[in-house]
Amino acid sequence: MDIESLIAECTAYDYKVMLEESKPKSWLKSVSAFANGLGGSLFFGVDNEGKVKGLIDIQYVGEKISESLNDRMDPLPDFEMIPCRVDGMDVLQLKVYAGNYCPYYYVGDGQRVAFVRKGSQSVPATAEEMVRLVLKGSNRTYDSLRTDKRMEDHSFAILANTFKDRINQDWDKKYLFSFGLVTDNGFLTNAGALFADNCWLSQSRLYCTRWEGLEKGDAINDAEFKGNILLLLREAMAFVKANTRKGWEKLPDGRKNKPEYAERAVLEAMVNHFIHRDYTVMGGEVHLDIYEDRIVVTSPGGMYSGQRVQDIPIDEISSTRRNPVLADVMAQLDYMEKRGSGLKRICNETKSLDGYKEELKPVFKSSVSQFMTVIYSVDYKAAGRAASKDTGKDTGKDTGKDAISINRLDLYVLKLLKVVGNKTLTVKEMMDMLDLKGSDNFRKKYLNPAIKNGYMKLLYPDKPKKKGQAYYLTELGQALLEKEQ
Repeated sequence: MDIESLIAECTAYDYKVMLEESKPKSWLKSVSAFANGLGGSLFFGVDNEGKVKGLIDIQYVGEKISESLNDRMDPLPDFEMIPCRVDGMDVLQLKVYAGNYCPYYYVGDGQRVAFVRKGSQSVPATAEEMVRLVLKGSNRTYDSLRTDKRMEDHSFAILANTFKDRINQDWDKKYLFSFGLVTDNGFLTNAGALFADNCWLSQSRLYCTRWEGLEKGDAINDAEFKGNILLLLREAMAFVKANTRKGWEKLPDGRKNKPEYAERAVLEAMVNHFIHRDYTVMGGEVHLDIYEDRIVVTSPGGMYSGQRVQDIPIDEISSTRRNPVLADVMAQLDYMEKRGSGLKRICNETKSLDGYKEELKPVFKSSVSQFMTVIYSVDYKAAGRAASKDTGKDTGKDTGKDAISINRLDLYVLKLLKVVGNKTLTVKEMMDMLDLKGSDNFRKKYLNPAIKNGYMKLLYPDKPKKKGQAYYLTELGQALLEKEQ
């Protein structure tokens, strides 16, 4: 047997060339971290490079390990000591199982410290991590905890209306109790707070940004929302709709919509992030970032199991839920399923779009502190063509291009068209409505491209520099704006 075979089945492991009797914390911190997490193993008789050095007296080492565990671990985790023979030398494996009675503390040197695993290191748990460990040890979840707010002091109109719209049933106040949003004695749970109309939880926030280009830099549009979780979901979907392109294809008997993102895939992603995020992270929020070629959603908290989502085949991801009350309510509202198929649905919905290629498959990544979903645009290359080459204007002639699309419409111009609508506005009025300061930047990015591509006209075309000059949408601009809306 070799050391690689021994560590192959370990969720986490550390090497110790010898037992440091005078420094028990040096290895007991790993025991604490393993018990507080997914479990793991310590291999005594192996150096930090993974080279086997062997133990002189494996029985003595085992007795001292058992003695230290009993004296300095509280509570005592489940463990197993397994003697191994590797390359003709004795190695002792201390296998620590994931605990059910967290937090597991190291006690000694005047300290009482719970450790958690961060990468390959065992580090003291933060205050937020201690909250999670206590909840895990008491078999409670954040969303089920009682608040000090009374039910009669809060309304649930958003929840009631959403329930009626999606389920086609009348809302009944008793659902607040059966859904776990209110305790038997009338206090809101944290889940109840998140569904209350005037949700006060500061961490229930959403940051939305539409970035120019493929990386973070200049923002074309941004917004911040906080409060009711259903309201955040609604605002997220509205922001995506307003800041992504929608195309259409000319057919003999009409037109066919060709969106760059599957709406159901985006909805599923947003629901997943709102429901499965870690609400114990007080300074955390959900981020929705839209780039030219992708949508990226991130939220605080990795996989509830502690694993990395990128290390697990998508069909094997379990439906372990960090916030089961929230998940159950969203399932009742038909926003999600209980069998943990959300990530697969995101992939399948995206795959069903015209223009999909395997390299555009959604990506899921997680770390200890964050979960990320990346959904790629199926029409990014088409959208990158210059608007001046194809304005989407239907001249009645066969141009050889069946796809006539608003995708060519620059998002700066689209914002301007939405502001102008059916009005006639001066430069100052348009800039005020767009909350812009520099007129040179406004003309370069907004006004001039709109005029050049035939979406807007001057009120006084013969006197372009006339004082009080104003602008309005052309028929083409109106038509494109109607399609976008």
